[in-house]
Amino acid sequence: MDFKSLPRIILGLVFIFASIDKIIDPVAFAGIIKNYQILPQMMIGPVAMLLPWLEFVCGAMLVCNVLTDISASILIIMLLVFIAALLSTIYRGIDVACGCFSTDAAQISNMAETIGRDVVLLIAAALAFRFKRAESR
Repeated sequence: MDFKSLPRIILGLVFIFASIDKIIDPVAFAGIIKNYQILPQMMIGPVAMLLPWLEFVCGAMLVCNVLTDISASILIIMLLVFIAALLSTIYRGIDVACGCFSTDAAQISNMAETIGRDVVLLIAAALAFRFKRAESR
C-alpha cells in the first residue's frame, strides 16, 4: 500500500461504517431524512432505502480499488448534496441529527462541525479520483 491509496481506503472505510446503522434501521433513517424538510414525503422512503446501500457499495469499491473513479465521483456528488442539505438547516434554523453515522434522532449535530468533516471527506474523494486518473494514464 502506498501513500496515494490512503485517501481511497480511508474514505471507503468511512462510508462503509456510515452506512451500517442506516442499512440496519431504514425506518429510523427515514425519520432523520424527514427532519431535514427537504424532500417530498413520497421520496423519503426510497431515499432511506437506497442511499445507505449506495454509500456501502461505493465504500467497498474504494477499499477494493474497483471502479475507483466512478465510486469517487458518486461520493463527491453525494458529499456536495450533504453539504448543501446541512447548510440549508443552518440557514433555516433547523436543529436536526445529521444522520451521518447514526440513526439516533436524539443526537442533535453541530452542523458547522459536520460540514467541516464533509469538506475533509470531499477532499479525500477528490484525491482518490485524481490519483486514480493519474494512475490510469
